Amino acid sequence: MKYLHTMIRVSDPVETIRFFELIGLREVNRIDNPAGRFTLIFMAAPGDEDAQVELTHNWDPESYGGGRNFGHLAYRVEDIYATCQRLMDAGITINRPPRDGHMAFVRTPDGISIELLQDGHLPPAEPWASMPNTGSW
Repeated sequence: MKYLHTMIRVSDPVETIRFFELIGLREVNRIDNPAGRFTLIFMAAPGDEDAQVELTHNWDPESYGGGRNFGHLAYRVEDIYATCQRLMDAGITINRPPRDGHMAFVRTPDGISIELLQDGHLPPAEPWASMPNTGSW
């Protein structure tokens, strides 16, 4: 058995791709299916192409609710502070800041929760150590 990918539905593929690129993922494959009226976009971290996120974009407008039953996707990052700063600079809300130097949560444009985990531990640092949670994560 081998893990292949996790699929999430997205309403705006351009914004969702931008979000995942800010985390560090890159597009590795794309399938447009005009007959089925959908596009599949596969993204992965460089060097870890076997663990993919499949972004499914149905061409006909559809509303997606943000149920907590999905849980979250998790990615290990080299520098959680730099990653969170890059996301904040791009207008992304850090829902659970990396106060402990190890874990943070953000959301995709469609509300999918993303957990960011530091590779190892960094010492607590400001402004993160005293930053409150925002919204749900």
